[in-house]
Amino acid sequence: MKDQKHFEVIIIGGSYSGLSAAMSLGRSLRQVLVIDSGLPCNRQTPHSHNFITHDGEVPAVISAKAKIQVDLYDTVQFYNGLAISAIKTESGFEVNTESRFLFTAKKILFATGVRDLIPNIPGFAECWGISVLHCPYCHGYEVKAEKTAIIANGEIGFEFVKMISNWTKELKLVTNEKSTLTSEQTKILQKHNIEIVGDEIDSFFHENGKIQNIIFKNKSKIEVKAIYARLPFEQHCPLPEALGCELTETGLIKVDMMQKTNIDGIYASGDNSIQARSVAMAVSSGSFAGASINKTLIDESFA
Repeated sequence: MKDQKHFEVIIIGGSYSGLSAAMSLGRSLRQVLVIDSGLPCNRQTPHSHNFITHDGEVPAVISAKAKIQVDLYDTVQFYNGLAISAIKTESGFEVNTESRFLFTAKKILFATGVRDLIPNIPGFAECWGISVLHCPYCHGYEVKAEKTAIIANGEIGFEFVKMISNWTKELKLVTNEKSTLTSEQTKILQKHNIEIVGDEIDSFFHENGKIQNIIFKNKSKIEVKAIYARLPFEQHCPLPEALGCELTETGLIKVDMMQKTNIDGIYASGDNSIQARSVAMAVSSGSFAGASINKTLIDESFA
């Protein structure tokens, strides 16, 4: 990159949302630095879906093409590395990287995503994003009518089963412990021939991330081709919290309709701040965040 240390905007996170914001800001003639450590949440997922013009594309191909296009805007620069600290100053922000580079900017956009907390089930991590799925809109069509399990319990499990039943009737609810469904919920699932399995999971048997069987600790097993699970998560980057950004009850960065956090000059977009996790949603929120930041900079220049 050029020997430049001062920018109008620093974007931390150079995946779909960060690149989309960078394009908006580049087209707005803003001096932008994108800092990215190269670890997108969906790096293991073989194909991205439900994003027009890119349906079925390898996620890394989408981001690589986007980076090439964003790099054409000469006011946008990239730094490959990890941002490890950030402080608020009188004129904006200072950001330090792991390699001890210091950059400053008037505004910061965190497009840093989240980190899924993988349960300690052998085979789960290897299957996550391949045959263990989080979103039917992203992946449900590819496993329609297949033998499918949902790992969940209680109200979440009941609602998840209702949703996934739109894609397949070959469905089992695996609660992985004693069921906490109400008697009414249980009757409804039984009416729809959906089995509730309360045995504790031991491991997943798979081939190259493609699930074949769920093995239980009582030595029983069920054959499946797909599993849906909603995992707990944490913020991939600790800097927003360190700067004082508020989180929602579910652990997302709290933003307003303009993608602004509670800290003046700090914005967030993508998976770290929106419930609907998909490439299309990340791109949308990033593009809007870029426009929002540009509007703020324009307003400040007329103050």
